[in-house]
Amino acid sequence: MKLLLGITILVLLLALLRPGFGFRAQRPSDYGNTDPAFDIRKHLNGRFISEGMIYGPTGRVVSRFVAEMNGSWEGTTGTLTEDFAYAGGGTQARQWMLEVGENGRFTATAEDIIGTGTGQHTGATVQLRYRLRLPEDAGGHVLDVTDWMYLMENGTIMNRSEMRKFGIKVAELIATIRPAPDGASEAQP
Repeated sequence: MKLLLGITILVLLLALLRPGFGFRAQRPSDYGNTDPAFDIRKHLNGRFISEGMIYGPTGRVVSRFVAEMNGSWEGTTGTLTEDFAYAGGGTQARQWMLEVGENGRFTATAEDIIGTGTGQHTGATVQLRYRLRLPEDAGGHVLDVTDWMYLMENGTIMNRSEMRKFGIKVAELIATIRPAPDGASEAQP
């Protein structure tokens, strides 16, 4: 009886680890009929404040941050700068170069991104996949990242990211992105 129970639990665990379940199972087409429509040229344009946490592989918070963001667009080409201030006192800057293509598809590059990230905005969501090289003081590891951004009715964007190495989840990020108050600098965790 114990052997049968053990085999059943193992089969269930393997089924849950398959890409068809959970965060990795989401597809842009799942959100095609959701509102409000997320247009990165509109909703990632201007000044923003992002507040978030990064969870390590055990599920515990390993880092907190506040980031000032600024997006600007000329036609289908955009730049999104991010200036992070971490709770431990560290800082980080990233500048994304974005290029919108057809049918909601777009590409993204940045200095710490290996190759070109690919994205899709559909309905109230944006999905972006890319390979990120961590800074040397964080180990210099290369992670496969999947970002999902969900546009809320009030204009706030909820961001959930999963980071994997060799297919194993090693970190998760949860953050809000909201328009910055006029004249305010809030990049203090």
